[in-house]
Amino acid sequence: MSEHSPRLSLPLVMPDQAQKHVTVNESLLRLDALVQLCVESRALSVQPAAPQNGQVWIRPPDGSGEDWSAFADSNLVVWRDGFWSEISPQPGWRAWLRDEEAVAVFKAGGWEVQEAGAETVLTAGVGGAQTSAVILEEELSALTGASVQSSIVIPSRAIVLGVSVRTSSTISGATSFDCGIAGEESKFGGSLGVAQGASNIGVIGPQAVYADTPVVLTANGGSFTGGAVKLAVHALVSRPPD
Repeated sequence: MSEHSPRLSLPLVMPDQAQKHVTVNESLLRLDALVQLCVESRALSVQPAAPQNGQVWIRPPDGSGEDWSAFADSNLVVWRDGFWSEISPQPGWRAWLRDEEAVAVFKAGGWEVQEAGAETVLTAGVGGAQTSAVILEEELSALTGASVQSSIVIPSRAIVLGVSVRTSSTISGATSFDCGIAGEESKFGGSLGVAQGASNIGVIGPQAVYADTPVVLTANGGSFTGGAVKLAVHALVSRPPD
């Protein structure tokens, strides 16, 4: 029999164990830190001098201090009963970052902050699999040239529903523009308006993409010489079981 639970590594009471309350209390305190996880910060590089009992931080790569310097990057560090303890997160764990007022998800590369409302889990399996609705937003400003490519991408293995746009600042140089991807310039809308406030909801039949794919705005009637466009990618993404 294992001495710890498989997912949260909670210490388990062993047969004929003395002082069972010690093990039970340790499990309860660990749960108290992890359930409805709220982290003070992921940016504080020096361990705080006067933490409050039960407060949690994410140890940043440059974390330092008498205790923090011995902890691993991205681990949760908890102040409890006068001592620091360390908890290794599992992929898929979520935490509310108090100082940033944002949700962070732990993945293979570390904690990834998600904009509030940018991802909503629609359904989740008992083994960790998930299907989520995702919105990725960006404003492309100071437009210039024959075309402009977004820095956000339609995620690989996502099912894209559409891309919506709004001209946030009047576009100059072009008489209209197309919104699409490389090789399909008007996939999400063609001859779109250049006046401030013009908008388009470029829905398509749900389509899977198999590589990270940026959105491309292509100028019509001349090259872009100014202006700005806000765009949003609307998609469904899936997460495999743990």
